[in-house]
Amino acid sequence: MNSFPHSRPRRFRRPLLLSFLAAFVAPIAIGAAGLALRGGPTHWSRWDRSVTSELPPAAEHPQARILVMTGRTRGWKGVVAVHSWIVVKGENEPQWRRYDVAGWGQPVRLNWWPPDLWFGERGQVVADIRGAAAREMIPRIDAAIRAYPYANVGDYRIWPGPNSNTFVASILRAVPELGVTLPPNAIGRDYRATPYLGLTDSGTGVEASLWGVLGVKAGWVEGLELNLLGLVAGLDLRDPALKLPGFGRIGASDQSATAAPQRGR
Repeated sequence: MNSFPHSRPRRFRRPLLLSFLAAFVAPIAIGAAGLALRGGPTHWSRWDRSVTSELPPAAEHPQARILVMTGRTRGWKGVVAVHSWIVVKGENEPQWRRYDVAGWGQPVRLNWWPPDLWFGERGQVVADIRGAAAREMIPRIDAAIRAYPYANVGDYRIWPGPNSNTFVASILRAVPELGVTLPPNAIGRDYRATPYLGLTDSGTGVEASLWGVLGVKAGWVEGLELNLLGLVAGLDLRDPALKLPGFGRIGASDQSATAAPQRGR
């Protein structure tokens, strides 16, 4: 009789452990093994300089345009994390403006890299908005960049944030009409200086988070997510896919295209 209350927790212990291993540990182990078999990460100074931008010169693209992009981080941390940035160009503006956050010196960088490149690779597109919609959003994006609270030397912190993904997430939060979320392996995107309970960044769901280290989300744009130490597992509902640490999304892809060259009309 007395053993019955203790059998119920034990019954669920093994499935919970297996679920944790499958969702959080196995994807990272597989990713690390794959990188090791390829000879390990390429040193940051030896990127492929033959890869060039696919975007047209800004002068040949008169439309306003916004690009949110990501690329794998360098070194072994690339197994689990991507770096994100945002590119904007107002209507008839003569130059692309790319904004990143870096981990040394002044964090917010302007045109640190060509607009769609990251260490010898073309970035993956999270959002690509053009024309009138972009023209209306760009002033608010510029305002969010100016208001970024971690823009001083020494503010950057690789984990749990504020880092490059915290920066871009703050812009998405300020302009929810962009209608996107950073991929689940954009570690640092959920960082906040205080515990948070409220709407998700897109405003399409609810979120509870402890400094971006532990949290849950449920929303149309964000899907269902469980955050454990910055690693995210879950389901994408809008574009059906699994979300796994290291892999990001596996399934219908709304975040896998590179920025195709678009000539102005």
